[in-house]
Amino acid sequence: MNKSIKQLILSACTVTLMGSAHFASADINSDTETLLNWAENTYPDLFPSHQVTQKIDPWLYRRYPETDIYAGVNRDDNSAYVLGGPYGPTPTRIAALPELIAQIIDSGGNASIPGCDTTNAPPGFSYTQSGNVVNIDTGGNCVALPANNNYCSTPQQSTATGISVLTISTNDSPTFEGIKIDIPNVPNPFQSLANSFSNSKHCTVNVPIETVNLIVNSDVCFDITSSIGSEFQGLPGVTINPPVTVALNTTSTNELVSDCFDTDADSIYNTVTNESWVRRNGAFVPAGSDGN
Repeated sequence: MNKSIKQLILSACTVTLMGSAHFASADINSDTETLLNWAENTYPDLFPSHQVTQKIDPWLYRRYPETDIYAGVNRDDNSAYVLGGPYGPTPTRIAALPELIAQIIDSGGNASIPGCDTTNAPPGFSYTQSGNVVNIDTGGNCVALPANNNYCSTPQQSTATGISVLTISTNDSPTFEGIKIDIPNVPNPFQSLANSFSNSKHCTVNVPIETVNLIVNSDVCFDITSSIGSEFQGLPGVTINPPVTVALNTTSTNELVSDCFDTDADSIYNTVTNESWVRRNGAFVPAGSDGN
């Protein structure tokens, strides 16, 4: 039985009024992406294909040619609307954007894009996809440093494809703010930290054919103030003016491989079994193990 998007949205309003929902970030661009991605994943009969968000002030919207439905957000009132198809020629208000985001979060809804599983995306990250190109950014803000540097993992698959790809990430020179190190013959100790989050290799087993040629561009900024602690305070040649941040511009491309375990990847992920491995001392061990 087809679900009614109107009914679900009304339930979102009810949950909010009952006080069990919590409001999400006020970043309207990021929240719009989350909402429309969720709508595509939840109601494929209404929104059959992934579309790119377009902007005509005050609207952020996507058009679905198969159903002739427009879905989007009005930036003036921060509310979601639908138009066309069964909803008619006049924009129909669904609910306020923060209410819908709260419902998606509370229900564990899937707001991923086709190329990336964003279920565990770091807070503050925004994802968009056009064809085989994914763009990730932090909206010009510097967010907390995530534990995992693979923030565009392939969505889990139900059946094996037999296709493996090595994702190679390279970056422009990182830009540090808030810290200056002027010690002769001493390299920046944070350079390796930045490189580990940008120059890396991940291998994925059983990727869907449509992601083989995926390109991921990221323009992100991390706040690393807590990572440096206070051990550098007062050292000769080191000037710290918090917050300490690092900006990274990274491009990741895929390369077909026959066997992930025969590569120099830093980590491996199997999309069917949901197993992960990391490289330790030149060998791959299950993620979370001590390697012994």
